[in-house]
Amino acid sequence: MRYTGPKWKRARRLNYSLLGTGEEFSGHTLKKGDKREYAPGQHGADKKKLSEYGKQLAEKQKLRDTYGISERQFRRLFLIASNSKEVTGTKFMTILETRLDNLVYRLGFATTRRAARQLVNHKHIQVNGKTIDIPSYICNVGDVIALRENSKDLVVVKAALDAQTSTVPYVEVDKEKKSGKLVRLPERSELTKDIDESLIVEFYNRLL
Repeated sequence: MRYTGPKWKRARRLNYSLLGTGEEFSGHTLKKGDKREYAPGQHGADKKKLSEYGKQLAEKQKLRDTYGISERQFRRLFLIASNSKEVTGTKFMTILETRLDNLVYRLGFATTRRAARQLVNHKHIQVNGKTIDIPSYICNVGDVIALRENSKDLVVVKAALDAQTSTVPYVEVDKEKKSGKLVRLPERSELTKDIDESLIVEFYNRLL
């Protein structure tokens, strides 16, 4: 199942910012961007050092929670990546990054991936002029992602775009037209450096 509880609790337990900004910690135990070396709770500081399997499991959980998808979806995408001719870990992260809900978030149409997923689910998003309501839809380079004509005045979208200060280099966005494009695939160096995807590969290789 996909975790739907408070992001700050999950981030605190994993000692990792799921938004990549540290904002989920603001006002909840930690100051923005701060980390602790132990889990939350009365006995958090007493936790034993993680085993190798525990490290692999935690790394998988961090990446899965970052994109907010179920274990079943996560594993399916890993299998696709492992069957490609590219480096499995890098290909896996590229696939996750090109999901429609993630690109809606990256383009600035939503402030979180969860909100982006709702926009897709509620049929506010089009890809190449066709309405797509599947958040897990994998986009291709050159795909144009835009708000439907009758959804362009959504207050939440306008607020998100107004709050946007920058975009990742592999997308282009036209705030006036409320549309954007995946101009190329991301490079590994452009994705989070706080994830060791090799541990995730090792985790699933145990099971396959």
